[in-house]
Amino acid sequence: MVLSFALAVAAIGVCVAVNRRAAAREAAAEADYPPTGQIITVGGKRVHAEVFGRGPDLVLIHGASGNTRDWTFDIVARLQDRFRVIVFDRPGLGWSDDLGLAGLSPIVQAEVLRTAAAELGASKPIVLGHSYGGAVAMAWALSAPNAAAALVLAAGATMPWHGGLGPWYAITSSRIGGATVIPLITALAPLRSVETAIESIFTPDPVPSGYGHYVGAALTLRRRSMRTNARQVDALKPWIIWMAQGYPGLNLPVEILHGTKDSIVPHLVHAEPLSRLLPDANLTLLPGAGHMPHHSRQPELIAAIDRAAVRAGLR
Repeated sequence: MVLSFALAVAAIGVCVAVNRRAAAREAAAEADYPPTGQIITVGGKRVHAEVFGRGPDLVLIHGASGNTRDWTFDIVARLQDRFRVIVFDRPGLGWSDDLGLAGLSPIVQAEVLRTAAAELGASKPIVLGHSYGGAVAMAWALSAPNAAAALVLAAGATMPWHGGLGPWYAITSSRIGGATVIPLITALAPLRSVETAIESIFTPDPVPSGYGHYVGAALTLRRRSMRTNARQVDALKPWIIWMAQGYPGLNLPVEILHGTKDSIVPHLVHAEPLSRLLPDANLTLLPGAGHMPHHSRQPELIAAIDRAAVRAGLR
């Protein structure tokens, strides 16, 4: 009995210490990477947005574990001379509020971002989604067909896949994993592990110099961000299965850009089958490119955006 009590006290002490350490790292991350844009309120929830340039409206939606900095690192500066670029933090990530269980749906995320875009005067933008953001871009068009001029999908997660996502998401999306594993990562993850994770996302392409520091990976390691991200990704497949039924009815220009060496969202599973379902899709495969074409293949992506603008009658 005494031993059990002592072990319980010790466990509580460890939990308190871990969460204090996690809170301190979160405070430092938020001080180092504050909001860089404006906050729009949608249904009582905050949405963080940044707006650049002039021209036809172009909305950029980041992928899993991301934030606006993934776009503003470089490519926004290459687009703002001829587009009005609107970049959002997806709900629950960066500086946008979590939507709870409703936010596990890419349809709900799209509705929130679409409302925020309308608040910024963008009622029918070109919508570009990367990775998980590709699912949100598709949801945007499916749920409001007249609210997007065209879609651009960069390594988009858009089609059902075989099997599950492995133990990582099963654990971190669970209530127990969210309460135990995630605080440990937030409190103790070394910088090198973050760098390795970024390298694995970019592979086989190199990580651009300065990207790791700029993108604010420490924001992604916050407990609330990790929990939200894990739950969103873990819940995505059933939504994709349901959404895919509506793809043949989408009558708007769609540019699909995908690397042939993308091992995270394989082109054979997503881009190629999707291009056959959509009535007005143009598929561009990028030989040898990985999962981050908005960094590694910028000329090709910019050309795809320009084509989408022309096809939508915006040029």
